[in-house]
Amino acid sequence: MKKVLFVVEAFGGGIFTYISDLANELCNEYDVYIAYSFRDETPVDFKKYFNNKITLIHVDNFTREINLKKDIKAIFELKKIAKKIDPDLIHLHSSKAGVLGRVAFLGRKMPMFYTPHGYSFFMPNISRKKRFMYKEIEKLCSLSRCITIACSKSEYEVSLKITPKSEYVNNGINIEKLNKLITSPNESEKGNLRVATLGRIAYQKNPKLFDKIAGAFPNDEFIWIGDGDMKNVLTSRNIVITGWLDRQSAIRKMEESDVFLLTSRYEGLPMSLLEAMYMKKICVVSSVVGNKDVINKENGFLCENLDDYINVLSRIKSVDTRKQVEQARADILQEYNTESMAEKYKQIYRKYLDDHSLVLKRR
Repeated sequence: MKKVLFVVEAFGGGIFTYISDLANELCNEYDVYIAYSFRDETPVDFKKYFNNKITLIHVDNFTREINLKKDIKAIFELKKIAKKIDPDLIHLHSSKAGVLGRVAFLGRKMPMFYTPHGYSFFMPNISRKKRFMYKEIEKLCSLSRCITIACSKSEYEVSLKITPKSEYVNNGINIEKLNKLITSPNESEKGNLRVATLGRIAYQKNPKLFDKIAGAFPNDEFIWIGDGDMKNVLTSRNIVITGWLDRQSAIRKMEESDVFLLTSRYEGLPMSLLEAMYMKKICVVSSVVGNKDVINKENGFLCENLDDYINVLSRIKSVDTRKQVEQARADILQEYNTESMAEKYKQIYRKYLDDHSLVLKRR
């Protein structure tokens, strides 16, 4: 079988779910290797999420932030890993792995792919100068032979401004695995609401806005499933912070809620949103790249500001949302599922592997 090497620094949260689901779908057709690092949100028992056919390789010097000394060491680690494995193709995941991987594997002739999962220059909490720098780094790295595979249509449109060598495959969730964790996709009950979100309590997820929304509905319960260094801004008395939970416990908390609320400043295409849609939760999300690719007035609510969120949540208490949640679930079954996602990746991989073989034969 052909060998695939995944390189992923952001080995937690939605990207972890995406990586484990995709790798498990691919491992019957490819020998799959994953070079990874730990994050706070990486599950303690992360190995059990992967088929035993998959080889996991820890990269000691991967770090979330820029650290020149460690980044250089990580580049040499990746070179050593690739030399040992001799993969037929390489797929880099997230911005940090995308930059270091394209430097490490510069000059290698096999097909190479990069999925940003939300470009780093989307981050509004960094200076304009840094955003410009990150964007220029992406442009510079795009001069390599690497193909960008965006995880949503909006991210694809952004990627085309960086490089014409772009494709896109929508994120998808593993419905079979999710069905084993949920009891039944509950429908919302009117009256007091239970409003949940899931993810790291960090600037990207805009916990300050989440707190303001909760403060406007003191009689409703707001649940943040996760943890993070900005949890101190969640001060409203009706907010419960669960901390990091194992997957089954996190899904159970989602089941108990009526509304899935996402206040993100930027996204790729969040797995938690796709899962909430499948579980028939009323989805109220920020109108940003990724979210707006899947949510529309037919299957949920897009919000631009605090007033939008307050108005939508107030309406939900009195209007019938069954048609919207049914449409959201139907959208997942049709498009945003792991089987569909993996098949599209396989098609792209085969295409470039075949092209690469033709080039080698001509030589």
